[in-house]
Amino acid sequence: MANQTVSLLARTKVTRGRSKTSNRYRLAPLILISANLLLFALFFAWPGAIGLIYSFTDYTGVGDADFVGLDNYSQLMADPTFYQALTRTLLFAVMAVPLSYIISLAIASLLVSKYAVGKTIARVVFFIPWLISPIVTGVIWRWMFGENFGLVNFLIASLGGAPVPWQSNADISLIVVVFAASWAGTAFNMLLFIAAIKNVPQAYYEAAELDGAGSWAKFKHITLPSIAPTSFIVILLSTIGAVKEYAMIQALNNGGPGTENNLLVQYIYRTGFQNGQIGFASAASMILMVILMVIALAQLWVNKRKGA
Repeated sequence: MANQTVSLLARTKVTRGRSKTSNRYRLAPLILISANLLLFALFFAWPGAIGLIYSFTDYTGVGDADFVGLDNYSQLMADPTFYQALTRTLLFAVMAVPLSYIISLAIASLLVSKYAVGKTIARVVFFIPWLISPIVTGVIWRWMFGENFGLVNFLIASLGGAPVPWQSNADISLIVVVFAASWAGTAFNMLLFIAAIKNVPQAYYEAAELDGAGSWAKFKHITLPSIAPTSFIVILLSTIGAVKEYAMIQALNNGGPGTENNLLVQYIYRTGFQNGQIGFASAASMILMVILMVIALAQLWVNKRKGA
């Protein structure tokens, strides 16, 4: 009987010890992520909730915020300037995301090739754009493609050509923005692709070589399918970044000429901070949030279909 009691007490102590250890392991992750949760609530959730509330008011930044219901949304749907900004935003994303994807994947493929020389230096050079602020990126490209003082027009004029209206032509100005955004975003995507390509088993390539497959065949049938999850992440992040692009465009051409290349974020900024229509701008921000959610969910759905 005494032995049974001692055994029972020992088991109880072991159980309590395991319970404390388990609780400790459960509590540690919560403590570690608490700072991130606090920052998320303070700088994302709370401002988002305030923006949603303001979108149903006529708040101007000063005074009271009177409830107006869905008036801001109905006015937004009837505003042609909003649709122009939305069209330009989607056009910018459609042009910039594939270009950035192709360039970053091509560079990554070259940097992991066993025939490439000076790969370490090349990685540093290609990664420099990621270290530069978006505002500085816009200023650099503005200096290069300014109509009266830009380096590119200076070289064209030196060769006897006519200056190109990089800033005064809306379509050409948008193309400059697309190339600037692709140049700035290539570095991060390149690193993701380098890591993904290096994780592809070399046995696949060796088997393909035994079957007589060339470089393009190996890239098409082995590399691309193997890095599909990384491609999904790159496209998703690039699309979201393109839809909410602001600082680089402001520094490059300020959404010009005029308001021709105002993207959605520029439209929200002008409406809310320059025109003092905080409630109306908040409604536009909610529409932008819905667009971003739709893009993310659509890409998740496509990715699941491909995986299935």
